[in-house]
Order: sequence, then C-alpha cells, then structure tokens
Amino acid sequence: MKLLLVEDYEPLRRSLSIGLKEAGFTLDATGDGAEGLWFAREGSHDVIVLDLMLPSMGGLEILRTIRQEGLETHVLILTAKDKVEDRVEGLDAGADDYLVKPFAFEELLARLNALVRRRYGRKAPLLEVADLAMDRAKREVHRGERLLNLTQRQFALLEVLALRSGEVVPRDELWGQLYDFAAEVNSNLLEVYVAQLRRKLEAEGEARLIHTHRGVGYSLRAQP
Repeated sequence: MKLLLVEDYEPLRRSLSIGLKEAGFTLDATGDGAEGLWFAREGSHDVIVLDLMLPSMGGLEILRTIRQEGLETHVLILTAKDKVEDRVEGLDAGADDYLVKPFAFEELLARLNALVRRRYGRKAPLLEVADLAMDRAKREVHRGERLLNLTQRQFALLEVLALRSGEVVPRDELWGQLYDFAAEVNSNLLEVYVAQLRRKLEAEGEARLIHTHRGVGYSLRAQP
C-alpha cells in the first residue's frame, strides 16, 4: 500500500518514513505544503498523512483543495493541534481521521490499515481467494496449510491484487503502488516480481491464481 506523508518536522518525518517502510508501505514524503499538494495530485496513494502547520501551504488548505478537485484519497490529519474545534474543522474539511501528537506508532499503523480496508471495502484484515489466505495484520500468507515466505515487495504486490481480487489491476497502478515517485526502476521489474510470486504460490503444483491480461495488467482470482 502506498502513502503520502506531509510533515515538516524533519526528525519525525525521517523516523516515520523508516517505520512505515518497515511496516510494508511504499512512501512518498515531503516537508513542504505546496509539494505535498503536487504529490497528492500526481500520485496514486491509498492514504495521505497530513500535518496542518506546514511551510508554503497549510494542511487544511491542501485538504480543502484536493476535496474541491474531487480527489477522494483518504486523509489522516497528524498534528499537535488538539482542541475540539481543531478536530471538528479538520473533519469538516474532508479528513477521514484525526490523530494528535504525541502518538503511539502502533496506533498510527492501526488507523492507516483501517483506512486502507475502508478504501477497498474490507472490514477484516484477512483476505481470502480460493485456498489463499492473506493476513494483513500478521503479514502472513498461506496457500492451504503452507506458509509462504514472501519478500516485502512480493507481499505488497499480492496485497494489492488480493484487495482487488477478481478485478484486472492495470500495470501502471501496480507500478505506482510498489514504488515511490522518485524511484528509477527497470521497466520489466513488475513482470519479474509476478513471475517470482507465481513460483511461490504454485510451488507444490497448485492452480494458478495470478492471471495476465496482456497489454492491461494482472488479476488475482480462482480458476473457474
């Protein structure tokens, strides 16, 4: 899953970036409000984590702008402003959640995962397709009784496909979920990751679950 972090306090931005990447998120991060708005417009993010007090453009202005432009990405406000009227103003401006600093990182992760589930219409952290079971909370994947040993990138790819199981996910959307905006990667890396993931999913002769739709993308579904 891909996040945008807009936080101007560099030590916090750096530590959150490390923690969120270790938790399996792909991340774009900036400390500038105007650049944050640009990222929000250009990126394919599942959640935007947004501070309110930012240089060049405030968080509420960013939030109101993207909502006026029809961008429906979930937004979690992360701020030191803790008054009731601040919370009300942020939520009324279009935020989906509001977390006050200081905070526990585990609570931030739980709120982000809840927003991701809401985006994809999922209530539980367990995703199931045929005999594949993916526990996003524990970050475990089973094929039947077999526990799969996936890399972080392979898990992220499977997670996107599982959240949209039955749909064809375009290549550019998968690409955007796996890499941050500044990444320079080889154009065939997506195919490499799909091939690696298929080998692990089908290591004991199981039926194919990841299907190629040439010129479009990939889908995760059981064989009819």
